[in-house]
Amino acid sequence: MNILVVGATGTLGRQIVRRALQEGHQVRCLVRSLTKATFLREWGAELSPGNLCYPETLLPALEGMDVVIDAATARPTDAIGIREVDWQGKVSLIQAMVQTGVKRLIFFSILGCERYPQVPLMSVKAATEAFLAESGLDYTILAPAGFYQGLIGQFAIPILEEQSVWLTGTSAAVAYMDTQDIAWLALRSLEVPTTIGQKLPVVGPRAWTSEEIIALCERLSGKTAKVLRVPLGVLTTTRQILRGFQWTWNMADRLAFAALLARGEILDADMTPVYQQLGVSPTEITTLEDYLAEYFARILQKLKERHYELDRQKRQEAQKRQRRRPFKASAKSGS
Repeated sequence: MNILVVGATGTLGRQIVRRALQEGHQVRCLVRSLTKATFLREWGAELSPGNLCYPETLLPALEGMDVVIDAATARPTDAIGIREVDWQGKVSLIQAMVQTGVKRLIFFSILGCERYPQVPLMSVKAATEAFLAESGLDYTILAPAGFYQGLIGQFAIPILEEQSVWLTGTSAAVAYMDTQDIAWLALRSLEVPTTIGQKLPVVGPRAWTSEEIIALCERLSGKTAKVLRVPLGVLTTTRQILRGFQWTWNMADRLAFAALLARGEILDADMTPVYQQLGVSPTEITTLEDYLAEYFARILQKLKERHYELDRQKRQEAQKRQRRRPFKASAKSGS
């Protein structure tokens, strides 16, 4: 199968590329920077320079494709915003697919986006879903709630480095999932015709609050977290300030999502029907406990090896100094 992956350099996109190549598909990646996407070519993917914000670059990328998997989204640090990428860019992609006759699309949305129109990213995801429904494409919408990978920088690394972990308001319970499992389910959905025209949740085995994740990290790392709480009002004020400058709109829009989580919302769904439809066993899905246990075991082993190497170097330096001292002492006694 010839697959075009949009957003291929992102946290989820790269896992989709890797999995698709492993399954024997021909993969093409729409990338803004060929230099930053070199690793995808090394894996075996074809690179097609292009940008969702430039519709004329989409047609060459779609040529000869059977499927499009769209995992792209605006990043907080991007100069272009959510509406340009996640709305206008996606409309351009869908229109280009209709024009070129590429019918099959896997689109990544967000779980429960239709319930939160006050959050910009949620709003544009819901609008794109509605646009897709009228497009005539054979689409499947996959709706994750969050990625395990994002928890490393948010919780695991600060705890390991004895830095502060910042929490805001009442912690939401979010059913995070490993991006490797999400990529697997995305490609599995291509093999199941009944997924066409459906929106499927893709969430982990259980929902976790920030406090529960911190406790798990503490247990696995053997360290105590330094937790600092920021009042919800501070987050709201910060967002309002950032909205006053065009170059910080992306960060302001992301803070709206953070504010939603700070109100204690629950982002979770029953995956039983999805597993049954895709022919997948729940036991094949990575749990957060297993994911973090593997991460901390790997990191702590590296730290242990590093400390051993530093101690070895110190011992060698000490031995060298000791070997030099007798000569110095002899020189002094003979003078």
